[in-house]
Amino acid sequence: MPFAAAFALAFAALVVAFFIAWLVQLRTRNAGMIDPLWAATLGLVAVFAALVGPGAGINRIAVALGGGAWGARLALHLWRRNHGQPEDPRYAALRASWGAAAAPRMLGFYLVQAVASMVLSIAFFVPAWSAARPPIPLVVAALVTGFAAVMGESTADRQLRRHIADPANRGRVCTSGWWRYSRHPNYFFESLHWCAYTLWSIALPWGWATLAPPCAMAWLLLKVSGVPMLEARLVQSRVGYREYMRTTSAFIPWPPRPAGHHDYRSEHQSEHRNAHHNELRDQSERRPHP
Repeated sequence: MPFAAAFALAFAALVVAFFIAWLVQLRTRNAGMIDPLWAATLGLVAVFAALVGPGAGINRIAVALGGGAWGARLALHLWRRNHGQPEDPRYAALRASWGAAAAPRMLGFYLVQAVASMVLSIAFFVPAWSAARPPIPLVVAALVTGFAAVMGESTADRQLRRHIADPANRGRVCTSGWWRYSRHPNYFFESLHWCAYTLWSIALPWGWATLAPPCAMAWLLLKVSGVPMLEARLVQSRVGYREYMRTTSAFIPWPPRPAGHHDYRSEHQSEHRNAHHNELRDQSERRPHP
């Protein structure tokens, strides 16, 4: 299949899927299930590219296994976390701020997801359409990076899930495991995952284009709807989160800085009161949205 036709077909399928999801949320008034749908459909785009692309077999196998496994793991994780829960506070805030225009603006928001997915899918289409094979050192580097990213993100998700499940941690910051070294380790490993495709493809024709997915993901996470939106809420709902921000890297895992020496007791008391009002709505980190 020609590249343009495959790319357009994938985009059209995403638009249809997200439009149906929008129709469902009109009835449920819960937009949160777009999260697992986004991961699942992007994983399916990877499998689709591998199936119809004319590239070298090793490239298409890497795309199908890497993208497919990533999408399946993340979709399952997000489904388990979101199913049966109240609407994600971010979506609820958007719905409230949009007022009477919420329905059409939410549709636009959903369709932007399709555009973002296609930017990320460059990581799949470039190798799947390349007859050239990557050099062995880059193959090894890509496999190591991809494995480390998936393991790191799944471990961080599990650590946060365990923290939330313990009633003694109600309203408190998770600082165990990866969360001791990064405020958003799952975001870091998510960005690292997309770097694996760049390493695989950078020596291939049009390989430079695969720089776009990790850069786009990191920008969304750090500047748009990842860290900024999440932390604006967490400082109000997690005891000690401001101090956590002072001592802990926002993104790249790094040894924490020494805690400040002045008295934060009054600040923590205020945060603790806020935490009781937000506990159920701030259960975990969310994926980024454009």
